Amino acid sequence: MIILFDGVCNLCNSAVDFILEKAREKDFKLVALQSEEGQQILKEFDLSLQINTVLLIQNNQVFSESDAVIEICKHLKSPWSWLAPFKIFPKTWRNSLYRYVAKKRYKWFGKRTSCRSF
Repeated sequence: MIILFDGVCNLCNSAVDFILEKAREKDFKLVALQSEEGQQILKEFDLSLQINTVLLIQNNQVFSESDAVIEICKHLKSPWSWLAPFKIFPKTWRNSLYRYVAKKRYKWFGKRTSCRSF
């Protein structure tokens, strides 16, 4: 599984640290969207190079926004895996909340001066 994230976003980088700590298995590959590898993956899946969301690629399927978050939660230790049932809420609601936080993330959490890489 590949997680593509905003490598300069402090919130996103904190989420990456959280995922690394809480993952049940070490089966995630974490790649910054801005990195050469991230840009190449976006091209391979015919996605916009200017994408502004977390992406999860699992079994050649691309999940974005709240769907990506929920799918990632399925692979975390309890109690975080218990967030997966939130998928029952309408996607429009979930994504509206996701987009609101995404829009404010730099204002609320700031940006790094350089992109995180692994």
